Amino acid sequence: MSLSHTLATLGFTLPAPAGPFGAYVPVKRVGNLLYVSGQLPMKDGKLVAKGQVLSRCTVEQAKLGARQCVINALGAIQAIEGTIDTLTGVLRVGAFVSSDASFTQQPAVANGASEFLLELFGDAGKHVRAAVGVNTLPLDAAVEIEFVFLIE
Repeated sequence: MSLSHTLATLGFTLPAPAGPFGAYVPVKRVGNLLYVSGQLPMKDGKLVAKGQVLSRCTVEQAKLGARQCVINALGAIQAIEGTIDTLTGVLRVGAFVSSDASFTQQPAVANGASEFLLELFGDAGKHVRAAVGVNTLPLDAAVEIEFVFLIE
């Protein structure tokens, strides 16, 4: 089953990329690697996870936001490459979590993206990862995630 079919079966529609908003590109291909710039948890023009975790955003909301970052990354890839069905795996996920000073569960938030990637790609979705806490993110997002995918 193709990746686009899997997403459709799960009820997800890929959005058009919202940016870029600066001096960068949303997706850059180098050989068989696709680097995807940091994605915010935007859906229909609004953040689905906003503010610092845990005082203003729950872990569960932030995990859903992390999943939305995956959907947005795939949307950016589709817009640039024309299809997501040539993706063959996930190499790296870099998760930035807007965190209260005492919050230490950044990996739990990043799991929202990692678990979804495993659901979509199976074993090819296994990846290396960083999950770090930051004091603030653009637009007051709770999470921002960058990716490296493998492509045919």
